[in-house]
Amino acid sequence: MRRRWVKVLAITVVVLAVLFTVADRVAVHYADKEVTQLAREKYDYGNTTDGHLDVSIEGFPFLTQAFAQDFDDVKLSAGKFTVDTTSNAQGGYLTVEKLSLDLQHVHVTSLTARDAEADLATGSLFLTYDQLSGVLSRIGRTAGPVKVSQAPGSQGQAARVRITGAAGGTDRNGTGTFLAQGDEISLTVPGAQQAAASWRVSLPENVGFTSARSTPDGVEVGMVGHLVNLGASRFVR
Repeated sequence: MRRRWVKVLAITVVVLAVLFTVADRVAVHYADKEVTQLAREKYDYGNTTDGHLDVSIEGFPFLTQAFAQDFDDVKLSAGKFTVDTTSNAQGGYLTVEKLSLDLQHVHVTSLTARDAEADLATGSLFLTYDQLSGVLSRIGRTAGPVKVSQAPGSQGQAARVRITGAAGGTDRNGTGTFLAQGDEISLTVPGAQQAAASWRVSLPENVGFTSARSTPDGVEVGMVGHLVNLGASRFVR
């Protein structure tokens, strides 16, 4: 008889554990969808037909974190969305290939206002050379294409890029500069005194670009933020 009760108790514990796990996974799936929609509204990621945005709340169990209103790790991934130039230049839209953010220790500060704050945010933004080449060709209204490619010498927040072709009616063959500061990125062609174009990327408050480097496939920009307010962005469209 005692063995039977032990067996029944063990089965009951297993069943309850399975039910809790299922409930936990259902709840986190719903929460992921809700937070993804909130991020879409606040930051305008995924604003194109082929754009994508995904937010994932990590860690287990989710329900325990939800009751405490404190989440260990939240990951955001977006891509194929566009940003326009700060001057709204015709044809100046730039496609962001990929943006990723890793948010550590996210505290929900207001359930009604859906506000939250993260202790630390780290991430990156990636632009392909084809995307940069295309926007320079459109802005410069060139008869032929302008090509952007990798160049040595990236340092700090300035990535060096090789530019070949004519922009604005002038041959611009040489090394240009891709600069990332705050929430703004800009591209300066060889021989020019000012940037050919600059763009602002909607980022959570207190997150800013910290580095830029030229890779074989494109330009990678790093970003960091402390005491990040997820209920506000650095700029409003």
